[in-house]
Amino acid sequence: MPFTTTRQALILTADEKRKLESLRRSRMGEKRETLHAGILLDLAAGESDGAVARLNSVNRHTVALCARKFLQFGLEAALGELPRPGKSRQIPDDAIAWVLNCACKKPKELGYAYELWTYSLLQEHVRKHCVEAGHPSLAALSRSRLHRILTQGEILPHRIRYYVERRDPEFERKMAEVLHLYKEVEIINAELLEGTLKEPSVVTISYDEKPGIQALATTTRDLPPVPNRFASHLRDYEYRRLGTVSLLAGLDLHTGRVTEIVSDHHASADFIALLGKLNETYPVQIRIRLLLDNHSAHISKETQAWLSLHPNRFEFVFTPKHGSWLNIVETMFSKMARSMLRSIRVSSKQELVDRIHLYFQQLNKDPVIFRWKYKMDEISIG
Repeated sequence: MPFTTTRQALILTADEKRKLESLRRSRMGEKRETLHAGILLDLAAGESDGAVARLNSVNRHTVALCARKFLQFGLEAALGELPRPGKSRQIPDDAIAWVLNCACKKPKELGYAYELWTYSLLQEHVRKHCVEAGHPSLAALSRSRLHRILTQGEILPHRIRYYVERRDPEFERKMAEVLHLYKEVEIINAELLEGTLKEPSVVTISYDEKPGIQALATTTRDLPPVPNRFASHLRDYEYRRLGTVSLLAGLDLHTGRVTEIVSDHHASADFIALLGKLNETYPVQIRIRLLLDNHSAHISKETQAWLSLHPNRFEFVFTPKHGSWLNIVETMFSKMARSMLRSIRVSSKQELVDRIHLYFQQLNKDPVIFRWKYKMDEISIG
């Protein structure tokens, strides 16, 4: 049906006029909205369809259509596009639900060797079994349509996220105990900084082990970068394994200094050696409090026998089972793995040991105090 220019007068309210003027001046607005705002303002000013078309560089059909939409459906409809009838849906909701149900299962549950779905495998499975499942509309399911179905259902069947099961029935209590310890350290550090406290009566050490640090050697020497030729070091991808070492480290939460031992393993004897080193490091009048996990070496008969020879010197605070992430020394280990240990190559295992000790010597020259923030606002000390 052709549009005609015979219609009622186009009258704008004050609010509509302010909105349209703002849209027409806008440089960041959508082009269609800016154009239609100008058309409506010019029509409201009494201009003819032809004049409005020339002023806005459009044809008269566009002007007439914009005016009709405003008069019939209102301002928002005139600024935008009216919904158009689209192609009818070919895949019903029950078929989509069946696809999502398949995606939520593991492929091995349906007879495949895969642990997780790939898009190709899931597409093949859906096409193969859709008819017997009563959903023939999926027989020609495309990869892109499958992707849209999974995206709209917020399902990522090709990925897996890890979590830690809380297997400790006293997890909350033990976590609160650890957080109270961090809060106490925070208060002590503030007093040390202000000068109201000269020396803490208890020093808190965050302790853990980092086992299995690999000593890897290159088979040929690395080549250095060359300006305008090679931007990075060049290294042969082959390497030799020289063994592994274990790092035992205690992070002083008041000074940021680290006390460490590097050993071939992390048995009770190694832990006792670290305790002995801490015992020699701190004055005898200071009590040493260790935050540590539930490793067997920490509670072994050998460790208990050694502690009995040093009464009232050490205090242990244990993290919950499978809750070692609460131990702030893990942050230091992570930083070390991402910096000093990243891509490291050595000529011998002893070189690896020496470089680890050198790393902590350099760190202790300019130590950083690590602070715990997670859930600290929920903890208070009366």
